Amino acid sequence: MKQTKNALTEQEMELVGLLMQDCQSTGDIQSELKRLFAGTLEQMLEAEMDGHLGYEKNSVQGNNSGNSRNGYSRKTVVSDCGESEIAVPRDRNGEFEPRVLEKRQVRTDGIEQKIMAMYSRA
Repeated sequence: MKQTKNALTEQEMELVGLLMQDCQSTGDIQSELKRLFAGTLEQMLEAEMDGHLGYEKNSVQGNNSGNSRNGYSRKTVVSDCGESEIAVPRDRNGEFEPRVLEKRQVRTDGIEQKIMAMYSRA
């Protein structure tokens, strides 16, 4: 049996199966991929905030720490999937400098490939 260029691993097939549960068209597939991409970016930003502050969200370690979470700001990013609005965490001191998607960066050039590589390793 000849293997195709786009052959998926078992884990990738499982992810595709989950994604496809509610998809009826290629437009639905694009919407799901866009939503997955935006959600992944938000999770990565949350992890960066945890690292920046030195404690996880809702941890008692943050009490009286001198800096803490201060809500979210909205940001529209442009990717290969189209435009997505994401929630970017803020800190009270305004010192949080995200690396995955920098403060004034709106294009996600190259980030999609990094995220897809992360999913393929899972």
